[in-house]
Amino acid sequence: MDVQEVLKLADDLVFINTGKHLDNLQEVILRGTLQGQKYSKIADESHCSEGHIKDIASALWKLLSEVLGEEVNKSNFRVRLEQVQLSNLWNFNKDFVHIGNVNFCENNLHSSKVPNSSTDEEPLNKGNTEPQLRQFLAEMPKSGIFYDRTSELTTLKQWILHENTRLLAILGIVGIGKTALAVHLVEQIKHEFDFIIWRSLATSPPLSILQTNIIQFFCRGGAPVPAPNADGVPAFGRGGAPVPAPSPEEEGATTGGLPLLNYLQKYRCLLILDDVQMVNSTGQLAGNYQPGYEDYGRLFRQVGELSHNSCLVLLSSETPREIAALEGKNQPIRSLQLNGLGAEAGEILREKGLTEDAKFSELIEQYRGNPLWLKIVATMIQDLFNGSLSEFLSDDPLFLGDLESLLHQPFNRLSESEKQVMSWVASETAPVSLSKVPENLQLSRSQFLQVMQSLGRRSLVEKIQEGDRTFFTLEPVLKEYVKTNYSRPNIEKEARSPF
Repeated sequence: MDVQEVLKLADDLVFINTGKHLDNLQEVILRGTLQGQKYSKIADESHCSEGHIKDIASALWKLLSEVLGEEVNKSNFRVRLEQVQLSNLWNFNKDFVHIGNVNFCENNLHSSKVPNSSTDEEPLNKGNTEPQLRQFLAEMPKSGIFYDRTSELTTLKQWILHENTRLLAILGIVGIGKTALAVHLVEQIKHEFDFIIWRSLATSPPLSILQTNIIQFFCRGGAPVPAPNADGVPAFGRGGAPVPAPSPEEEGATTGGLPLLNYLQKYRCLLILDDVQMVNSTGQLAGNYQPGYEDYGRLFRQVGELSHNSCLVLLSSETPREIAALEGKNQPIRSLQLNGLGAEAGEILREKGLTEDAKFSELIEQYRGNPLWLKIVATMIQDLFNGSLSEFLSDDPLFLGDLESLLHQPFNRLSESEKQVMSWVASETAPVSLSKVPENLQLSRSQFLQVMQSLGRRSLVEKIQEGDRTFFTLEPVLKEYVKTNYSRPNIEKEARSPF
């Protein structure tokens, strides 16, 4: 890359991050850096102090570091930009460019027009006879071996393609295969959509940042950049000049300050959000958002209620409140509770080198057919028991090994009352009913029922139906984990402590 090409790429990166292009002094600093000049030389030629040049340069390196997701400084600036140039992912006939952590349009970074679902319609495929699939799947895991989820895939495709489900949650405990199922779903139905976008919420991004990033994806040649949201924050406004406040008509077009909804209405989109539970609070009952994250609930609710042909898929170990409240057989809002595998899980054990097929069903039942749990325990059997499944199964109690650290994540999210109830259920030898609140829990009946509902929404209790009566228990792995980490005396002691 020559100097001009590097400057052009840097200018594009700065614009998409701030809404402004490089100013003259910033460009002079970058040009001087590329030419090997010292800050003192740049300062002399710019007729300003060396300290001022250093301050401007420091802010510029910080900005570029944030954009690229790695440190950028005076000594590595050219190398970093050349790496970006070499790793560009040109999608959609080069309309869309993905660079590092930034996604932007090559040909239309300057538009500020807001799309409207009923006006200003722009065809996606002008002059083309074949539809162009636009997909941002950088955060989607690679497709691995897919174990039998045929019925689940059929159900999901029916809901999305034939019943116009707008909001869909795939739910289940850690390791059950939610993400793997969604990956294969995308592969099978992606050609039914104009846009496919996969984003992870593992880092708990605020909705404003998530919207900005997703809308950057939609910004392709000629696609508009959205107006400010309801709080007056520009879509690309980190340090950028403020965009004029929208008129009442324009404000209505942003559907309540959520400009992402305009794109879901204008185009047919499949948007997948993984690790949705990470925007919820820890230490509270399931479904409570972190402070400042309540807008996620508003987004989910409006996606389900507004008219459009897109589908938002949520992958979560906790049922979002909006799903629980709004889903129904005749509603465009559905959820799929993912359970463990059956006999087909034996393939996992064979892949790990286990050979005692007659014992597979016992191991699968103990670990409830959870694909990840089975992979972990099969590796443990190879490491500690030389692959002898019989020797492993002869041990009592159930051995968790590396599974224990995996389960810390969902259990660390529990409230104290949930820990107490989990400890009580784990201590019982038979499934429990909800007919009476145990005296030692010190919970009102209303609190007790709320806690049980919350644990169900976290996929941490098993429900057993016997005639017209309902009982609850814990999977063997979870029961052993609770006995080890949340013994009832310790929980009760913690509950009494004022600290």
